[in-house]
Amino acid sequence: MEPKPITVTELNKYMKNKIEQDEFLKNVYIKGEISNFKHNSRGHFYFTLKDEHASISATMFSSSASKVKFEPADGMKVYVKGNVSVYEPSGTYQINCRSMEVSGLGDLMVAYEKLKKELEEKGLFNPALKKKLPLFPKKIGVITSPTGAAIRDIINTIKRRYPLTSILLYPAIVQGNDAKTDIARQIKLANKDNICDVLIVGRGGGSIEDLWAFNEKEVAYAIFESKIPIISAVGHEVDFTIADYVADVRAATPTAAAELATPNIDVLKENINFYVNEIDKRIKRIIDEKRRKLLNLDNLLDSKNPKETLKHKKEILKNYELRLRQEILTIIQNKKHLYELYKSRLDSLNPLMIMDKGYSILEVDNKIITDIKDVKIGDILTTKLKNGSIISKVTEVKDGK
Repeated sequence: MEPKPITVTELNKYMKNKIEQDEFLKNVYIKGEISNFKHNSRGHFYFTLKDEHASISATMFSSSASKVKFEPADGMKVYVKGNVSVYEPSGTYQINCRSMEVSGLGDLMVAYEKLKKELEEKGLFNPALKKKLPLFPKKIGVITSPTGAAIRDIINTIKRRYPLTSILLYPAIVQGNDAKTDIARQIKLANKDNICDVLIVGRGGGSIEDLWAFNEKEVAYAIFESKIPIISAVGHEVDFTIADYVADVRAATPTAAAELATPNIDVLKENINFYVNEIDKRIKRIIDEKRRKLLNLDNLLDSKNPKETLKHKKEILKNYELRLRQEILTIIQNKKHLYELYKSRLDSLNPLMIMDKGYSILEVDNKIITDIKDVKIGDILTTKLKNGSIISKVTEVKDGK
């Protein structure tokens, strides 16, 4: 008896029930590589998970996608957990992912966090111990692969920005099991040579596994113990390696490291021109100021010149002499005037002047007789006239009464 035919819808529904009720398929753990990744505006992930021989469609809804700590991308190898379901209209099956982590990242991140905590507690990340980069390095050491893009980028950037410096390459393996030992050895060698002003240590970008040498304790201690300032230049912009934390300065890329290590010669030229102009202005101001001071001093010196002072003193002395002469003449005239006045008064009182008028002076025993009582009969009298004296004897005294 022929079986009764079923519809495609019925078959797909049957397969959906079978698959979604399978206990194993409710919680599968799959490793694969992401391709055709899409992150839509509602926060859902849509992608294909594949290996070398097969692929499966995958989804992750926003409720789960929001918990993923990295941004998935094509080519990334991941572990996903989820359940297998069937999309009934097309009869295709897919995995609905509940969690996602980078393949191999779990163990590496545990080791990373453990070492980071250990080194931080020991003070290897202490900002106070960071060394300053030189402003004008004469020689820059570069510890990286001699064949990678990093060294070319560093050389081109340094030569463009600051051709006055020279570059010394310390070639090192930067990936694989031997990389940590080689990088540490070259850092120590550069310190032993002690001819570089700054070291750039790093490589171009890559996966976390590719960059793992810069998360090793051996490299961390070599950087920390370096007497030469170190710029870490591991080619990734988002995540930090242990080397980034320990280094004196962290650069996101080798090119950025070269820029941090060198000044820009064009900017230096502009600064030099600016300072030259400023110096010229200041020198001109100083010269003008000194010229004004010199002129003032010259005028002051003229005023203090002994010849000028002597000339001035002579003029003052002449003025004093003229004033003195004038005062002397005035005094003489005054004295003459007083003399004439006193002389006139004396003349009016001088007996001799009275004699000129016919008067005489009568004396007895050299005493002027002013009263009749001053003489007696028999006294010898002397009568003084203008031109001589007369001697006589008193023979009679008459009272005027």
